[in-house]
Amino acid sequence: MERTSLMIVALLVSLSVVAVKAEDPYVFYEWNVTYGTISPLGVPQQAILINGQFPGPRINCTSNNNIVVNVFNHLDEPLLFTWNGIQQRKNSWQDGTPGTMCPIMPGTNFTYRFQVKDQIGSFFYFPTTDLHRAAGGFGPINIHSRNLIPIPFARPAPSDEYDVFVGDWYNKGYKSLKKILDEGRTFGRPDGIHINGKSLKVGDKDAQPLFTVEAGKTYRYRFCNAGLRTSVNVRFQGHPMKLVEIEGSHTVQNVYESLDLHVGQCASVLVTADQEAKDYYLVASSRFLKNEKFSTVAIIRYANGKGPASSDLPAPPPENTQGIAWSMNQFRSYRWNLTASAARPNPQGSYHYGKINITRTLKIVNTRSQVDGKLRFSLNGISHANSSVVDYFA
Repeated sequence: MERTSLMIVALLVSLSVVAVKAEDPYVFYEWNVTYGTISPLGVPQQAILINGQFPGPRINCTSNNNIVVNVFNHLDEPLLFTWNGIQQRKNSWQDGTPGTMCPIMPGTNFTYRFQVKDQIGSFFYFPTTDLHRAAGGFGPINIHSRNLIPIPFARPAPSDEYDVFVGDWYNKGYKSLKKILDEGRTFGRPDGIHINGKSLKVGDKDAQPLFTVEAGKTYRYRFCNAGLRTSVNVRFQGHPMKLVEIEGSHTVQNVYESLDLHVGQCASVLVTADQEAKDYYLVASSRFLKNEKFSTVAIIRYANGKGPASSDLPAPPPENTQGIAWSMNQFRSYRWNLTASAARPNPQGSYHYGKINITRTLKIVNTRSQVDGKLRFSLNGISHANSSVVDYFA
């Protein structure tokens, strides 16, 4: 009897050790990165696709998940991906930036491994080498809260969350844009803007709905501006937006008729399908472009709805100096929701930044110059230079 009891105790101890050493769940993806032909502005051009998709596939995960992405490079150039907004803790070589890791050479593959530790929210990935971002290759990263962590709004079902990419687009192609920059010139204003790789006009008869909604349900739209240089305003026809999250932080839930999204910015809004069952437009328009303004629409369709969307679009915000002030005031209205739980239930310690003694001050100066006939920028006189293919294999 005593021996049996000892065996049970030993078994319980071993199980507790295993439990302590258990890892957080893993999420696996395999990507084939290729060239493909798309027409975001109606002009066919070469783009970068992931598994044949543009925008790329969604990374759908939960806080603390381990992410494993096996990337096969079928392009004719080196390739890297960065995970915009994801905190790489003690593993900067996974961040996909030239200088911290070697690129994925054509015809080879590399497996990224990182953890979304104590993070939640809406982010996106994109390629970082040779202006590849101008050709696509970007997609959403959605990090959900763990079930034991309450969130400050009723969570829509996974099928009721939609990823929306907006941004400027150039018809020249990324290789031509790169050559323009190398010559010290600016590639100027874009040729238009897109919503999820398409640019539609009001009244397009062949337009298909971007998303279909059911009357009475509330949907979460995760917006990201993946463009190169243009701020974009987004707004729904007849449907206000409740802002609930910006890049990993729950916000005070203010309601907006339209939102400015600046380059690289992501935000989540809740929209309730509470209007007459028919089609409505989602509108995106450029901001702060001199002597030019671009806009595009996408159709949001009610299931079993009848009737096309009205041609009477919601008005855009003001432009010029007044528009900049409007945008800044809107940004100032965003507030962190301090009553909402974070990514973990027991954040450790408190931070008293005002009590930290300053022991060192760094001054950073940004400069531009010509190096071997190409325009280059530097910080304190230091500029990163990509190594040659020979160096990568040395």
